[in-house]
Amino acid sequence: MGHDVVHFAFGVFGNINGLLLFLAPTITFMRIIKKKSTEEFSGIPYVMTLLNCLLSAWYGMPFVSEHNMLVTTINATGAAIESIYVLIFLMYAPKKDKGKILGLFTFVLSVFASVAFISGFALHGNSRTLFSGFAASIFSIIMYASPLSIMRTVIKTKSVEYMPFLLSLFVFLCGTSWFIYGLLGNDPFIAVPNGFGSGLGAVQLILYAIYRDKKGETEEENANGSLEMGLGKPEPEKQSDMQPSQNGHF
Repeated sequence: MGHDVVHFAFGVFGNINGLLLFLAPTITFMRIIKKKSTEEFSGIPYVMTLLNCLLSAWYGMPFVSEHNMLVTTINATGAAIESIYVLIFLMYAPKKDKGKILGLFTFVLSVFASVAFISGFALHGNSRTLFSGFAASIFSIIMYASPLSIMRTVIKTKSVEYMPFLLSLFVFLCGTSWFIYGLLGNDPFIAVPNGFGSGLGAVQLILYAIYRDKKGETEEENANGSLEMGLGKPEPEKQSDMQPSQNGHF
């Protein structure tokens, strides 16, 4: 009984931290709506995070894996939030970006539909769990790994301008909560990718501690709405480095 209570508690912690992480870009989208322009922001992370949420929500369903409804609740919520972000982005994006995002959005829905169809109709029992779990884990690790370019930029510039503290903190708390949840539930498909995310979050916090006194325009940038990990308006020469996602898999 005690084990189940602790397991549930970490799932609740994960939901809370996950919701904060999903809602963090709200300030950026308020800026986009106000200016009626996506400026230099990238829409790719939101579409890819949507796929991550859809696959994770599917994996948590009772007929796919047992005792993981808390995984489904937060990722279904995340999928709804990310869908809103994508729609807003499509409304205000330049024509060339709009086409690219629409194409990626179609790809994301196709991948999710394929995974759901194959696991729902062609696979049963343990094979269904393994297939869905691997699919969710692969995209989870990709999502968590995406801020690596931002961490490289922080080290190179000795500035945390494009790595806001709150986002790094939420990534660490989220990854840690779901890592422990996965361990307690003996679920490697939750524990492994989120352990990876927890470690990367910790590294980001360490980098922030090292370079926080040299953050330059970080506070000004955050005040302007750049509350995303690496999704602030980048300098032209850093454009190629500023494309990571802000969310992980739970």
